[in-house]
Amino acid sequence: MTDSFVYAAARTPFGRYSGALADVRPDDLAATALTGLLAKAPDLDPGRIDDVYWGNANGAGEDNRNVGRMAVLLAGLPTSVPASTVNRLCGSSLDAAIIGSRAIAAGDAEIVVIGGVESMTRAPWVLPKPSRAFPAGNLEAVSTTLGWRLVNPRMPAEWTISLGECNEQLGEKYGISRDRQDAFAARSHQLADKAWNDGFYDSLTVPAGDLTRDEGIRPDSSAEKLAKLKPSFRREGTITAGNASPLNDGAGAVLLGTAAAAFHIGFDPIARIAGRGAHALDPQDFGFAPVQAAEKALRQAGIGWSDVGAVELNEAFAVQSLACVDAWGIDPGIVNTRGGAIAIGHPLGASGARILGTLAHVLRERNQRWGVAAICIGVGQALAVVLENCTQ
Repeated sequence: MTDSFVYAAARTPFGRYSGALADVRPDDLAATALTGLLAKAPDLDPGRIDDVYWGNANGAGEDNRNVGRMAVLLAGLPTSVPASTVNRLCGSSLDAAIIGSRAIAAGDAEIVVIGGVESMTRAPWVLPKPSRAFPAGNLEAVSTTLGWRLVNPRMPAEWTISLGECNEQLGEKYGISRDRQDAFAARSHQLADKAWNDGFYDSLTVPAGDLTRDEGIRPDSSAEKLAKLKPSFRREGTITAGNASPLNDGAGAVLLGTAAAAFHIGFDPIARIAGRGAHALDPQDFGFAPVQAAEKALRQAGIGWSDVGAVELNEAFAVQSLACVDAWGIDPGIVNTRGGAIAIGHPLGASGARILGTLAHVLRERNQRWGVAAICIGVGQALAVVLENCTQ
């Protein structure tokens, strides 16, 4: 089997819901990230790209009909470059990376681009199509922005509760307090702001429209300020708008290839994909699924948590992130050292590409050999990837 490597990563800044990117179509966002990524490899002939795998969770509006292929065409790549769109909800673009790395490992490809996009602002309302023409009753428009929709009545009720209620239950199960959640969320904002001020994200992002920096970061955030927010899902709950990831718009892309692909790309890779893991459990427990996904990826890489120097864990909710970190028994100080989704944002289909690209650069910056990127996924799933730093 052939090793697969990360060569470069690029993403747009992530915009707030109805914010700076509200007027930008998701296929244009995807093309922006793809163009920005290839600009980092000017010696690469785009025609040498064997395939593009693109993540997208909603696919109900302007991102329909294979948005990955639309991005390839809008970015001006040769029409000979194929593309597929992957949907594993929040994990879509990390799934794209796993699929792309497997294509390389199997010898089916030498150079692959993976990525993902989501415009949660522009996700449309949909109407169920009646089985007969001209029904006498009313039809309800359903938002496709987030969560369950048009639920099959055969699904058990406990599986289809809101994402927030799922994580309230998780917090109860593992005894994770509101104070810990708010402190974790404040840290996310503070570290993300510092990362931007330090220039860390300058080489990882490309402007989208007029947006040049993640729009949702609050530099003055503190646990004390977050403690004043009202619970969002229960009257006496612990989850608020401040300690959960927001709704966002954005796109990201990563360039993968074999070791030999360096000749065509023009520079050496920065990380090797050393392990991959997927895990599933009861839908309402989705926030805890990264625990076993990461364990599987570590076993495949042949290492343990004591070897890991950096973790990028998508912060869907502070409570589920803390539950995972506690279960792994790792130093919280190595987790999301450049901020996480609570501050940066979580445009569903793009988040996997963001954490993978960030992890590769954090490993290089911190001179650490091993790192884990992990993400929870609605309806009870999670994915994880282990990277090995190639730049030590």
